[in-house]
Amino acid sequence: MLDSCCGSGDIARIASSVVGRKGRVVGYDFSENMLAYARERKMTAMGEYDNVEWVQGDALSYPYADGTFDAATMGYGLRNVSDRELALRELSRVLKRGGVAAILDFANTSDNPAVDGVQRFLLERVVVPYAESQGVGDQYRYLRPSIEGYPTGEALEGLARGNGFREAVFYSIGFGLMGVLVCKK
Repeated sequence: MLDSCCGSGDIARIASSVVGRKGRVVGYDFSENMLAYARERKMTAMGEYDNVEWVQGDALSYPYADGTFDAATMGYGLRNVSDRELALRELSRVLKRGGVAAILDFANTSDNPAVDGVQRFLLERVVVPYAESQGVGDQYRYLRPSIEGYPTGEALEGLARGNGFREAVFYSIGFGLMGVLVCKK
């Protein structure tokens, strides 16, 4: 299984317990700093195995052969890549026929103005100011605009179907603040 844009490795660690001792997980990320953090974290008692390989690289050009992986995940990555279509084509390319990808990200699909207001408030009045106080404000200031510009629902399904996947279904979760796109090759 490939966990692309793995960041701190949370999804890769969960996948480790899902694939079991004989399975293999690749935690793949552009940022060597995030991978270093993921590598340093101790395995927990949640059934994780020593079957995760941490690899630095670009989600727009995987160093793997076509059809390498049975499944893939991408958490909070598709929204941030420079070319979403290419990222989806690459993800599809490295999946085996019938393979499934689950892409989790923030979304802007809530019909409820109160829910949208809570997200706006938390990001603009809590998250960004705290990040600024820690000297990393630039790394968080982009969140709200990137969420507002990220396709969701049918648009994201169409993007996936147009770039290598034969099936794609978007599920809105967390009161419409997040979503997961499930794609099948």
